[in-house]
Amino acid sequence: MVRIESSQPRKQRKARYDAPSHMKSKFLNAPLSAALKEQYAKKTMRVIKGDTVKVTRGDHVGEEGLVDGIDTRNVKIIVHGVSSTKVDGTEVPRPIDASKVEITKLKLDDKRRVEKLGEKE
Repeated sequence: MVRIESSQPRKQRKARYDAPSHMKSKFLNAPLSAALKEQYAKKTMRVIKGDTVKVTRGDHVGEEGLVDGIDTRNVKIIVHGVSSTKVDGTEVPRPIDASKVEITKLKLDDKRRVEKLGEKE
């Protein structure tokens, strides 16, 4: 994570906003579901496109869907089925913070990700 020296919220927000891309990637970690925590002995994992997540906070709480995209610049994820209605009636995807979702199913196509997880013994 970004090492933040100050306790002032404005400086903490600025540090997150100005963080380099390799640090912003770490802000995209989300907690694992209870079953996955037990299986892999890990609490959090970085969200990637193709994971199935459940929204735990906000207006769309309880909704579950696939991750359609990730916005690393704004540190948000796009979940299939989570959208807002504009004034003219069109549906637009609603970006969600990764900490406000829970990963319920992992996409395990990447062998590096599988190695990183490692089964609990």
